[in-house]
Amino acid sequence: MSYTYYFHFNIVTKILEAMRNDTKSIRLSLDLNLSEKIWNIKAGRLILDHDKFIDMNQLESIASYKNKIFIFQNNALIPVEVRKDGYYKLVPTSSAPTLEINGIKMHRSKGIDPFTDPKLKAQLVVTANDQVLDTCGGLGYSAIFALKAGAKKIISTEKSRAVINIRNLNPWLKKYADTRLELIHTDITREIERFETGLFNSVIHDPPRFTSGTGDLYGKKFYGALYRVMTSRSKLFHYTGSPKKIKTKDKFIKNTMKRLRQTGFKAICFHDNLQGIYAEKS
Repeated sequence: MSYTYYFHFNIVTKILEAMRNDTKSIRLSLDLNLSEKIWNIKAGRLILDHDKFIDMNQLESIASYKNKIFIFQNNALIPVEVRKDGYYKLVPTSSAPTLEINGIKMHRSKGIDPFTDPKLKAQLVVTANDQVLDTCGGLGYSAIFALKAGAKKIISTEKSRAVINIRNLNPWLKKYADTRLELIHTDITREIERFETGLFNSVIHDPPRFTSGTGDLYGKKFYGALYRVMTSRSKLFHYTGSPKKIKTKDKFIKNTMKRLRQTGFKAICFHDNLQGIYAEKS
């Protein structure tokens, strides 16, 4: 069986310290916090398998990178990143890794770990046997918790090939692989026109932050398309960011809620802790 080993600053620091202290073994997670085990150290080498190891010089070569993850592959350390149409990389945390695009983290990580945030979003709108639409699926964490909530079927869309490439290298989604989850590489603003009317019981709409390039995902036309594909009494969570701005009557949040209301959504409210809007289709 072939294993993939992941290294980052905290792990490398611990290993190098153990090597310099002539420690014979060390307890570590080399799968990004999914599990831990004891690894042996011999003659300045961390033994990964009976015929595979990584030595001190290799680890020292990446010891200064604090926010990068490296895969050990073919006796080389390869960063989990994509440099095309921007800079995308997988970033370590004390829990599941997060995605960073051009220096901006795509999951909230301040005061909350990247795996708790999508859990709370999914729990808000997904119930057992739901058919779920997960737009802008990213690393797939919201889809994982829709599975855990008992969803019958989840369609998760992602437009960016760079994000998909990084997602494919993240072991967290692989752990929860399930036939109920369908991952589609597509632009949801176009793909949604192909879905049947009333197909979904719940929607997690988690777009990137509002910019000129992502504006369609916040537009009334797209909200109308979401409304069409949702069943009656279905639920929507729409991430917007900026939780404190609603308290100061921020126009962006207010106008987003207004567009949802004009589309037909009811019970619209802003959730400070989730930085997004909850709504229902009556």
